[in-house]
Amino acid sequence: MSIFLDQHTRIEPNILYFGTPVVLISSTNEDGTPNLAPMSSAFWLGWRGMLGLGSRAKTAQNLVRTRECVLNLPSDALAAAVDRLALTTGSDPVPDRKWERGYRYVADKFQRAGLTATPSETVTPPRVAECPVSMEAVVEAVHPVGDDGGVLAFEVRVQRVWVHEEIRMAGTSDRIDPDAWRPLIMSFQKLYGLGPQVHPSTLARIPEHFYRGEDLERARAL
Repeated sequence: MSIFLDQHTRIEPNILYFGTPVVLISSTNEDGTPNLAPMSSAFWLGWRGMLGLGSRAKTAQNLVRTRECVLNLPSDALAAAVDRLALTTGSDPVPDRKWERGYRYVADKFQRAGLTATPSETVTPPRVAECPVSMEAVVEAVHPVGDDGGVLAFEVRVQRVWVHEEIRMAGTSDRIDPDAWRPLIMSFQKLYGLGPQVHPSTLARIPEHFYRGEDLERARAL
């Protein structure tokens, strides 16, 4: 039996962003122009994702109205481009709470970031050409989080996955090479890269095709 002295200290962090990949969400504004916004409150289940967004954010409003988006995953090489979108919003006027934190309205987020919009296949919002991964998605459900209505959790279903050839596993048509893919990570408001594998994974012995679900087959029919 292992004996280990508990070294925990009780604290009360203001945020719990322990480290998740950055997502650049492209959506469509009321006038048909694209909006592009960075976020990192996201996780994936099969071909579905859960996205946490402030209900007053322009991206959240666009998703509620249009029910579609593109989830663009930047590599760590795009950190500077992502950072150029920090403290910007597509909302005009700027919401009071964002104004107090230093946010300013920017109409053309792609130009601001120095990124290229490229047409999507199944949704209106464009993909980001420079991002190694882009996923076209539709909103399946919206769930309020908490009691004040300030946060929404969007359940999205992916319809198309686009990747740069450099991160596709050689000799396959349906796998990402985790040794080639280097996502940009947000941890407590700071940007990091992903290091090399630290230990062999027993879970990786399961062939990935065992995880293939109905949403993937549904996307094929589009």
